[in-house]
Amino acid sequence: MTLEDSCQVHLAGYSFHTKPYYTSQLDGVKTYLMRFQTDGRCRARYDGKLGMIETGDLLLYSPGEPYELKVDHEINSLGELMIDSADYHIFFGGEWIDRWWKSEARPTRMNFPLHESFLSLFRQIALEQRRIVNPFPEISGYYMRILCLEVDRLLKEQPKTTQKTHLAYQIKHYIEENASYMFKLEDVAAHVGISISRAVHLFKQTFDTSIMQYTLDVKLDMAKERIIFSPQSLENVAETCGFANYTYFHRVFRARFGMSPRQFRTANREQLK
Repeated sequence: MTLEDSCQVHLAGYSFHTKPYYTSQLDGVKTYLMRFQTDGRCRARYDGKLGMIETGDLLLYSPGEPYELKVDHEINSLGELMIDSADYHIFFGGEWIDRWWKSEARPTRMNFPLHESFLSLFRQIALEQRRIVNPFPEISGYYMRILCLEVDRLLKEQPKTTQKTHLAYQIKHYIEENASYMFKLEDVAAHVGISISRAVHLFKQTFDTSIMQYTLDVKLDMAKERIIFSPQSLENVAETCGFANYTYFHRVFRARFGMSPRQFRTANREQLK
């Protein structure tokens, strides 16, 4: 690989916070930084102020830009005060990244769906960085290039907003923010101020899936990340991801991923060794 083609991942990981946390580099980050909020909420500096970061928000910084992150008690849409924040974060750089950054203007804060294809890129980069013995360190750089190009593709594919799609995306954001809680269809509809039947129809029309199925998908993706990267027991993972009981969680997890939660944890932690 030539210098012009270089792309390096300096640090990558997954964080899950249930206690207050604060970090800052107000004099500017030393490398490029990409951070993707996968669960809960926190506050981060963008556009010159410390603003709320919601599930699905991606933050992108270039070297020299000030960075600040604050995880503390926040009031969720159910009126509960709690600390709940999870994210992937990647510090990266290289000549290829410099050219990518200059190729077009991108906002510091973007919001993307928690699709498995997108999450898997962050996960794979984090796994590569955690390898104790890694004879091919350039692999993470190739994953990073794909991730950068995927960000650009998702930006271009974001739909033009109409009143109907705006309501559907409000519902989607409500689900992603509250998937770990036991909410009802009435709560979702009330959040956007429409009837249950209209909420169900608009969501299905926009995303080609039901509200309840999408909620289950978000819960399972959330659980998958916590099973791999957090020290929580499997029973606690099920509870904190909004499943009523472990038996149901075990059944739907196996149906989705083809193995039990315990088998999934064992298989993925073997890759981290």
